Amino acid sequence: MNAPVLTREIMIHTIAVLLDGVRHVAVGASSPIPAAAAMLRRALNERQDRERVRISVLGSQEHNFFTNGGVELFDCAAQGRVDAFFLGGGQIDGQANINLVGSGEYPKSDVRWPGCFGSAFLYFVVPRVILFREEHSPRVFVDKVDFVSAPGTSEPGVYRPGGPHALLTGKALFSFDKTRRRFMLRSTHGGADAAEVRANTGFEYDLAPDVGPTPGPDAATLALLRGRVTDELAETYPHFAQELAAERKAA
Repeated sequence: MNAPVLTREIMIHTIAVLLDGVRHVAVGASSPIPAAAAMLRRALNERQDRERVRISVLGSQEHNFFTNGGVELFDCAAQGRVDAFFLGGGQIDGQANINLVGSGEYPKSDVRWPGCFGSAFLYFVVPRVILFREEHSPRVFVDKVDFVSAPGTSEPGVYRPGGPHALLTGKALFSFDKTRRRFMLRSTHGGADAAEVRANTGFEYDLAPDVGPTPGPDAATLALLRGRVTDELAETYPHFAQELAAERKAA
């Protein structure tokens, strides 16, 4: 009997759907779920005989055409040749501002995080930025970030072709309205419902009229994810691929 669809598999499939229509998607370091989603989007396009998606997974030798790491990524993004990217944060607020520096009163932060690593630049120039954080809790999703590493929106007149497209967590999928500067809850997963999402989110947001379970992959897509995509992912993220296999076996 096939294992039931895992929450992480739903998340990978959801991102792949959000990537529909892109030509080039870049994935930063330590991002196995976004990387798997980019690989799934590429595989789906090939299966459907559509334009092949180019992916650039930092840290991968096989799935990355860059030869100079982040330098080429930034150059490519500045030229408008990256359609989608992923950003997270120790804190994310309701206006899609992200904090990658630390919590507490800056500069004497109580907790320090890795730092911005060019996130503000990419947030401004990549058209489809998907915010991603597996943990969904009030400590992550706050009313107002303690430090703005990268702003979600900008004032009129600021050149900004890029910005937030959606927010995906381990419990929910939100879309983002750049005009209203506000998230909207679209669906839930991981055993959560709209009430649980509300209780674990520190910022206000709107509700779509048809909030329900996040759609999972169909049988053919799930087979693609568990076969080819997991095999490709293992080149860069062997431990994560093994974890997925163990979760399927235990389910």
